[in-house]
Amino acid sequence: MKAATVADGRIEVREHPDPVPGYGQVLVRVRAAGLNGADLIQMRGHYPAPPGSPPDIPGLELAGEVVALGPGATRFRTGDRVMAVVGGGGQAELAVVHEREAMPVPAGTGWPEAGGFPEVFTTAHDALFTQADLAMGERLLVQGAAGGVGTAGVQLGVAAGAAVVASVRDPARREDVARLGALAVSPDDVAVNGPYDVVLELVGGSNITTDLQSLGVGGRIAVIGTGAGTTADLDLRVLMGKRARIHGSTLRARPMEAKARAARLVEAHVIPLLARGAVKVPVCDTFSLDDAPLAYERFAAGSKLGKIVLLA
Repeated sequence: MKAATVADGRIEVREHPDPVPGYGQVLVRVRAAGLNGADLIQMRGHYPAPPGSPPDIPGLELAGEVVALGPGATRFRTGDRVMAVVGGGGQAELAVVHEREAMPVPAGTGWPEAGGFPEVFTTAHDALFTQADLAMGERLLVQGAAGGVGTAGVQLGVAAGAAVVASVRDPARREDVARLGALAVSPDDVAVNGPYDVVLELVGGSNITTDLQSLGVGGRIAVIGTGAGTTADLDLRVLMGKRARIHGSTLRARPMEAKARAARLVEAHVIPLLARGAVKVPVCDTFSLDDAPLAYERFAAGSKLGKIVLLA
């Protein structure tokens, strides 16, 4: 099979042996695979794949058709359309997925949207609801809202009845994000639109100071991105005075049981929204698998709304 391959700090398309599904796994003919920031970091040599995932084939999410079942796999049948978060290996013609981590693709959802859905919507749903306990009527700030997880977080907040403020650095993208149901503002205007009950932090770095200052009493900050830096000054007196919580999370390295649990929550609460068009996957651009190096260049260039997706 062909696959995007990390080689000496760049992406090449190479031939690899076809994977074989193990116990409880399904073999998926990949039709679409979204690009994510973790893929770029892995390409640069700083985010190795977890044990059990291909070490040199990136790709944290995929969508495609089940073409074979491993021993003990009973949840899906051959021909079923599925999508999943994976530890790696998604940017290939074939990939193995544990059946408990896979989710059905709703009828009417195209491959580009399905390929760009699992990682960002699972990450956003887990951070907002499982970790930060976002509730109806609360105020949500999404920092860095124009990317894949950001647009997912905005839509999930709106769907849950929260009042959503979206921080968007690129002025050209603010109107696009506003159409998702948020008040889209410059990062400089975040504080004046607070206080917030929950902050979904996708940028990191110095944003943490503003997040904490803008937080209401009992507020929660969920850190799931560090593109602007990995360190921040923190006034513990403000944290204590607001009885606030700050927590961080990653999805990729979680054990299978935890990923399966997150998938079931998304399957129950988010996929019905996708099926009826209440949430969508903004796709900025698509590239063929053969053009994976160009897709990575486009991703690294920034200034995009939503997802870049490889079509295999």
